[in-house]
Amino acid sequence: MIKQVRGTVLSIELNGAVIEVGGWGVFLYMATTAGLIEGKEATVLTHMSVKQDGIDFYGFTDPKDLHLFTLFLSVSGVGPKTALSILNRAPRESLEQAIAIRDITYLTRVAGMSKKAAEKLAVELSEKIEVTNEKQQGNDAEVFDTLVALGYTEREARKALASIPIHVEGRDARLKAALSAGR
Repeated sequence: MIKQVRGTVLSIELNGAVIEVGGWGVFLYMATTAGLIEGKEATVLTHMSVKQDGIDFYGFTDPKDLHLFTLFLSVSGVGPKTALSILNRAPRESLEQAIAIRDITYLTRVAGMSKKAAEKLAVELSEKIEVTNEKQQGNDAEVFDTLVALGYTEREARKALASIPIHVEGRDARLKAALSAGR
């Protein structure tokens, strides 16, 4: 099992990055390529998925993202691409909080999951996720609804929510930060 790769970032693509490792250009599916710069050296934690038609690598610059991704994979019916898609749609801290308190509304509206999938994820993972302090998921559901009411598509609203810095607290402050992030 390959747990990390280190090398030069050859390219950053829509859903991942190519990193040169030992002369090979290895493609890593990634939720976020933040912190990676083309032409610079990078170390990326990986999850290797072996399938019938080949091997896929999923990359993470934050060990906490990899941990949550691995927890998602422990839920039956959730594969690597689905797990990565969930991580891509909402901030990790908000996802953890929503799962820990079984906030199905947040998981369906903001993370874009079906009600059945959100319930299954919350039931199976709520005991495995430790959340040390309150996060913004309740406010984020309201911010999400406000952005959609203002004409944002659901995808644009999710992207704007994901761009809000963690330290911004309160519904109004988070809405202002989401609006300043633009579409």
